[in-house]
Amino acid sequence: MTLRRMVKDTTGQDVYLCRGCQECDLPHVEEQDIPLGSLVQMIIFDDEEVLTCRTLWSEKVLEESGLACRRNLQLRAILLALRAEARQRGLA
Repeated sequence: MTLRRMVKDTTGQDVYLCRGCQECDLPHVEEQDIPLGSLVQMIIFDDEEVLTCRTLWSEKVLEESGLACRRNLQLRAILLALRAEARQRGLA
């Protein structure tokens, strides 16, 4: 199953709504190695590196992601789904 399908099935969020505008990117958070906009694009391209990036595991990013998307993607739910998938695959 692709990451996109897993996110959609788990959260109901369709990452194809992302237009790559990068407006969701948070001011630099030290633990963030991939901006949120790029992280969503990685899901679209099924890049499994997203499951091991520091951004995914940053509590600060998780806290601030709630209202970051102007297209109403629930980034917090997406991050939590990716964390669960990483744990299930033994990558956490």
